[in-house]
Amino acid sequence: MPSAEIITIGTEILLGEIVDTNSAYLARRLRDLNVDVFRTATVGDNTQRIAGIIRETLARTQIIITTGGLGPTVDDPTREAIAVAFGVETEFRPDLWDQIVERMSQYGRVPSENQKRQAFIPKGAIPVRNAVGTAPAFIVEIDDKCVISLPGVPREMEYLAENDVFPYLKRRYNLSGLIKARVLHTAGMGEGLIDEQIGDLELLANPTVGLAAHYGKVDIRITAKADTDAIADELIAGVEQTIRRKLGRVIYGADNETLEDVVLAALAKKDWKLVILEINTGGELTRQLSAAGSESFVSGKIVSGLAEGQSLSSLLADEMKTYQANVAIGLVARAVTGKSEVDLVLITPDHQRTETRGYGGHPKNVPSWGANSALELLRATLT
Repeated sequence: MPSAEIITIGTEILLGEIVDTNSAYLARRLRDLNVDVFRTATVGDNTQRIAGIIRETLARTQIIITTGGLGPTVDDPTREAIAVAFGVETEFRPDLWDQIVERMSQYGRVPSENQKRQAFIPKGAIPVRNAVGTAPAFIVEIDDKCVISLPGVPREMEYLAENDVFPYLKRRYNLSGLIKARVLHTAGMGEGLIDEQIGDLELLANPTVGLAAHYGKVDIRITAKADTDAIADELIAGVEQTIRRKLGRVIYGADNETLEDVVLAALAKKDWKLVILEINTGGELTRQLSAAGSESFVSGKIVSGLAEGQSLSSLLADEMKTYQANVAIGLVARAVTGKSEVDLVLITPDHQRTETRGYGGHPKNVPSWGANSALELLRATLT
């Protein structure tokens, strides 16, 4: 199985002016092709630095995919940099220039002289026609390795990857099989405790198991390499069954299921209506449930604070009467470095529950963590 690395090129990425989404897209799709992606990197628009990282990366991997730096301006140096990395000159390709002229004519324009830069590629490179833009891509091969240079514009990059690059990789490396992932979502148990329960599974070679924490939730990723979907599913299923047996109700869903969806589905099943009151959270819980969308969620109110002698429980009771709701949840967040807390009050037709939860993370994460804590309390009560 070949290995790959992805290099995004652009000073604007290093300056934080734009977010690199190309690496994530390419990594996911290469995973689907059963190609291991070992690293991603970003380098600015500097010919020598790009050439250097290309040479460095070629020493350890078979496939390099670059994105960006193929435009018509002086600060688009990818073509020249890769030529330098391979010790060759760039050469003008009349066929690529014809393609550029043709593309520009579709916009009713004549290409400027500086756009001729885009018709130059490293000598001996394989050109890749760009049917959705003016920047041709190219591939440079050396022994069993290759460097594939794609435009940085995401839609152009994706089109060329799907229609030219991935078919090329399948042919050149006789790619077969796939890498498939399934993600189990948990809430109510910290990453460290989950690791204690399933740490032995995290040592497996295939499937592999990994954890990722998110503000009161933890994802468990199971990734399998196999020749077919069916075999991958079988490998994943065995590990998933073990994880579910060990963690039980801590797991609330898988893949695209969200905690909000689970809560709203439980409310709909009971035909109950929910109201929310939030203090010092910026309305995060209301926002999350509104985005999920459901007739079961009828009201979310942001309150600046409690008046003297006023309780969150009494305010919730008033809201329940106003909206004829069956369930109400309120949360009051106190964000302080190192000792943040959230007070939670839950009222259902059967009982009222009040608790305070502590949080040691960054204060700015408290709204998201508090909202997820409230959702987990709702899930635990309703399901």
